[in-house]
Amino acid sequence: MNTLPYFATPQLHLLHRGKVRDSYRIDDSTRLIVVTDRLSAFDSVLETAILHKGAVLNGLANFWFEKTAHIIPNHVKAMLDANAMLVKEAQPIKVEMVVRNYLTGSMLRGYQQGQRTFSGVTVPDGLTKHQQFAAPIVTPTTKEESDREITPDNLVSEGWVGRERYGKMAEKALELFKVGSDLLASQGIILVDTKYEFGLLNGELILIDEIHTPDSSRFWSAADYAQNPESAEQMDKEYVRQWLIANKVDGKYPRALTPEVAQEATSRYLDIYQRIVGQPLATADETATG
Repeated sequence: MNTLPYFATPQLHLLHRGKVRDSYRIDDSTRLIVVTDRLSAFDSVLETAILHKGAVLNGLANFWFEKTAHIIPNHVKAMLDANAMLVKEAQPIKVEMVVRNYLTGSMLRGYQQGQRTFSGVTVPDGLTKHQQFAAPIVTPTTKEESDREITPDNLVSEGWVGRERYGKMAEKALELFKVGSDLLASQGIILVDTKYEFGLLNGELILIDEIHTPDSSRFWSAADYAQNPESAEQMDKEYVRQWLIANKVDGKYPRALTPEVAQEATSRYLDIYQRIVGQPLATADETATG
């Protein structure tokens, strides 16, 4: 079975080609989003595509959009294909609503260097690596060439979003995080942190982009965390990242993965999908039979 590293169609106007997703104009109210099998790590796209990765991301996003539609409307119109989704054309709000429940990632690095306030949220001294917060926190960033931490007050004063609308976004982000955390906990998975993006459709706030996928979220195995919190690893791309680090040459990461590493990455994405959804990815059957 072939991977989908690249998608192009002369019939449609390309709106945006991201690291993983390609967006095309259907009409003034609809766009096509194709989720490819490209894999990005350390701010670059690798030459090796990961079989089924795009279908996993697209399928999980659709699963979560359906599970959270009672909290906030979303942009989904229809799933056209395992890797393709039709969505409503919304006006994006250029803010990423990052929700965190554990001290890890970039926040941990800042904390270890003495930082205690993140996007206007102050956390106490004495926290340890991967420690859970008393309650989830919202640490927004701007959506720019280089995303930056920003306080809610500065989001308002710089004109990114109005104060009332930001309050609604923060409220909905925490509600979404609660639903995601509860469902994942029942499957032995910790939702460590994630990001949500919102847009406006006819003046109404809706959820756009993706939700609770391995690309937008950090997942840990609850069993691994219980055994040793500080050694808990991200369940998806961390394996690839560690391989890239271990195989650096002259300070540079490899541009491609070995077939064995790519296969293991595929297995990990498929495992996450099955654990969350409760059944195997339908198109993965073609791997066994093809």
